[in-house]
Amino acid sequence: MTTTPRTWVVGETVTAALMNTEIRDQFNSFFGAWTTYTPTWTGTSSNPSVGNGNLIGRYLKVGRTVTVHVNLVPGSTSTYGAGNYNFTLPATAANSGCTYMGNAHLLGGARWGGQWLVSPNATQAGPTFPAGTADTRVALMSPTAPETLAAGAQLRMTVTYEAAS
Repeated sequence: MTTTPRTWVVGETVTAALMNTEIRDQFNSFFGAWTTYTPTWTGTSSNPSVGNGNLIGRYLKVGRTVTVHVNLVPGSTSTYGAGNYNFTLPATAANSGCTYMGNAHLLGGARWGGQWLVSPNATQAGPTFPAGTADTRVALMSPTAPETLAAGAQLRMTVTYEAAS
């Protein structure tokens, strides 16, 4: 992961170790492997539980730009809570006055295309999908919208946003 570059001092002796840290390692971090993390899945009224399902996140942070991907596959013992869903982000979003929009894709009984929205200063974000087959307005995802979530479904979300630091 990139770090803040050092401030060089006049007359300082530049060593191979300094060059490796300040140039090679910084440059390599732009092309490094993504970092995995375990997002927290919450509902606004009561929290769901992954149970024997799978919830994994991974991200790449270059400077203050974060690209994150979250994949949820509920299992037979997953519970779905109540209210609108949110998933924690790997870094707090900047308070830049804009909302970042990424993609959300729910593969359940049907395929649903939606958005993953990151608000200014957010630590978590919720996917939006059409409210249902008869209502194509977008609404935050819940246990029953856009369809009833069940074992074997898959929710995939990806977004790029500016981190606060």
